[in-house]
Amino acid sequence: MELHNTKIDIAKGKREKVIGILNQRLADASDLKSQAKQAHWNVKGMNFIALHELFDQVATDLDPHVDDIAERITTLGGVALGTVRVAAQNSSLSEYPLEISDGAAHVDALSNALADFGKKVRADIDATDELGDVDTADLLTGVSRSIDKMLWFVEAHLQA
Repeated sequence: MELHNTKIDIAKGKREKVIGILNQRLADASDLKSQAKQAHWNVKGMNFIALHELFDQVATDLDPHVDDIAERITTLGGVALGTVRVAAQNSSLSEYPLEISDGAAHVDALSNALADFGKKVRADIDATDELGDVDTADLLTGVSRSIDKMLWFVEAHLQA
């Protein structure tokens, strides 16, 4: 895709690489949000209300990250590839297990997705920094910190 004109002083080739990284994370973040909603809608068991509310909070807390990633893409002159269909085609996250209902199984599945996403975001912090885009690296640092906190909240249900 052709980049839109911008006076941001990051070379076009570097912006294209950063936009590619960000569009991958946008697909993953959108998928991650839908996985949290899947857990929210389908959790059952003794800890139902606590997990139902937690999974909904995770989905809600992902919204500003999805928006920030998409807006950074367009700020850099790119096109945010943010439809559900594109996210489904491009997400690098594992498929969420649709057949589970047990609270512990949802905690395990969602914590796996959060951990995988967090690992990829951390790698992208380094990649975007090396490309000279410290602003994107900073944005992703904030996403990483938030994902780690969400992961803590979710996986604490499995820790004793």
